[in-house]
Amino acid sequence: MIKVDRAIIVEGKYDKIKLSSVVDAVIIETDGFRIFRDKEKLAMIKALAKAKGIVILTDSDSAGFMIRNYLKSAIDEKYIINLYIPEIFGKEKRKAQPSKEGKLGVEGMDTELLKKEFERLDLISKKQDKTPGRRVTRLDLFELGLTGKQDSAFLRKCVKKALGLPEYISQTALLEFVNCTMDFEQFEQLVKEIIRRS
Repeated sequence: MIKVDRAIIVEGKYDKIKLSSVVDAVIIETDGFRIFRDKEKLAMIKALAKAKGIVILTDSDSAGFMIRNYLKSAIDEKYIINLYIPEIFGKEKRKAQPSKEGKLGVEGMDTELLKKEFERLDLISKKQDKTPGRRVTRLDLFELGLTGKQDSAFLRKCVKKALGLPEYISQTALLEFVNCTMDFEQFEQLVKEIIRRS
């Protein structure tokens, strides 16, 4: 297993499952073409890109390139690394028929080939492994005053602004973003600093 610091954007859950056996990283699914309508997920991907950079890893078919190009048009290119899989014809084991274009997607790639692609682009983390900190939970949001209190909406707005997230992003997306970019102690410190300044 290799560690990658950047978040990796893939098309679907089977791509994520495959990649999870190769890399230790934050992996976000676009849910295929749903990303074109999901403003919240796009906002989260944009914020992740600014916070830690992203790797776009979509299939090498026309649908994969449409999704890749959509993301590239929405996100500043300085935050993006494009990782391409080779065009290999065949079908994934779980499918009865090959895809429309007959090419293997990310889920059908050999794990060693995927590792080599990450190595080739020098995406493997150079940082020393450390034990990850505690994740932020919904209860933490409540205890820190971000939910269930009179001024919670205002405090959430301030936290979203400090994190570079759009105001309309849901609590679920906020929690997902926070757990992709920091641990509980860092988040608690951020919230306390915002409260102190308010």
